[in-house]
Amino acid sequence: MKTALHEWNLAPKEAIALQKELAQKLELTDRIDPVTHIAGMDIGFEDNGDTTRAAVVLLRWDPATAPDLTVVEQIVHREPTRMPYIPGLLSFREIPAALGAFEKLSIMPELIMVDGQGIAHPRRLGIAAHLGLWLDLPTIGVAKSRLYGKHDEVGEERGEWVPLRSGRDTIGAVLRSRNKVKPVFVSPGHRISLETSLEWVMRCLGRTKLPEPTRLADRLASRRDQRKQTVIQTSENVSAD
Repeated sequence: MKTALHEWNLAPKEAIALQKELAQKLELTDRIDPVTHIAGMDIGFEDNGDTTRAAVVLLRWDPATAPDLTVVEQIVHREPTRMPYIPGLLSFREIPAALGAFEKLSIMPELIMVDGQGIAHPRRLGIAAHLGLWLDLPTIGVAKSRLYGKHDEVGEERGEWVPLRSGRDTIGAVLRSRNKVKPVFVSPGHRISLETSLEWVMRCLGRTKLPEPTRLADRLASRRDQRKQTVIQTSENVSAD
């Protein structure tokens, strides 16, 4: 884990100012090491929002067998929620627990897919972008709904996409990841371009509209019967759908 990027105990105005500052540090060109492991990350909440539950699924990447990726490790990390829900500041509410989960991984991935936004955010710092800066790793935001920006209609066939725009800026893509199913919203986070983000999402698509890393993280984050402690599982413990 790299040196702390900033403090978390911030007032909303301070957090907004910090978002604008951090957004200038994002790298939206490819700086990716050879990928052998990909992580999917998602966040849930318990105890009426008082507890943040971060789920990270680590998968072994083998282009010969993709998208049938092998689950290497799953981690659920819980800790008290540090900030109430404030629109546009979700990463300040969710990332502290996410960092706790990544600290427990036995292997750090070369690429992370996050259930959420990258730069497709009013201040260009969604959770995937913010997390990428903290970890100094390539991150991709894969969201189920649009937070920000405008777009044209996207074609009905798998793989078709249109730009997601804010003014003249392209901040992401609206991707039809499965025929005639609602699209997903892909945006780069850090150390990766939009074009490469789309390539990786398509490579990791299985039978559903979500790429396998975020699909599995979403499933793990949504489980409400997990014990209230950190859970570490190897691939032998993982059951199929």
